[in-house]
Amino acid sequence: MLVADMSSDIMSRPVDVKKYGLIYGGAQKNVGPAGVTFYIVRKDILGKITDRQYMNPLPTMVDFRTHAAEEAKNISMFNTPPVSAIFVMHETLKWVKNTIGGVKEMEKINLKKSKMLYEEIDRNSMFRGTAEKEDRSIMNHCWVMAEGRENLQDAFMAFAKERGMVGIKGHRSVGGFRASLYNACPVEAVEALVQCMQDFEKANK
Repeated sequence: MLVADMSSDIMSRPVDVKKYGLIYGGAQKNVGPAGVTFYIVRKDILGKITDRQYMNPLPTMVDFRTHAAEEAKNISMFNTPPVSAIFVMHETLKWVKNTIGGVKEMEKINLKKSKMLYEEIDRNSMFRGTAEKEDRSIMNHCWVMAEGRENLQDAFMAFAKERGMVGIKGHRSVGGFRASLYNACPVEAVEALVQCMQDFEKANK
């Protein structure tokens, strides 16, 4: 049985949910604000965890059968939901469907943005990507300074910040830089980042 955390890529591309027993994730990347967690659960696996004698029984709140049973009554919910966050999520889903044209169209936009940034990372003499090309994410793009250019890392961060590029500091376990091109990130923002990288290269040749 496949279980997947799709916090980063849900709604960024079509997914065959039938391949999974459970899909879960935080909504705050592509679907809505922090405060909402989504689950897609195959009904035949509900409650199976309690069949294992070495596990403690699931608390009521985190037993999906509890929520499924309440939903089946079509009267109320077991928990008190974060209404504002769910409303924003609903508006986001409508935006993807009605404005963008659905998840397939959203994927086309995401692939365009991703290709644009990776091509610059690969072309630019100042930088190098950290992930193997066949394993690259279209949501999170990581790169570091090229060999021999490591001393310019802080300079590029300052250079980018002066041009409005914030939040691109890399993960603490990798260093370097990371750009998250989630659904809400417009193509124009990626174009601006690419231009910034090109300007930095010209200034440091």
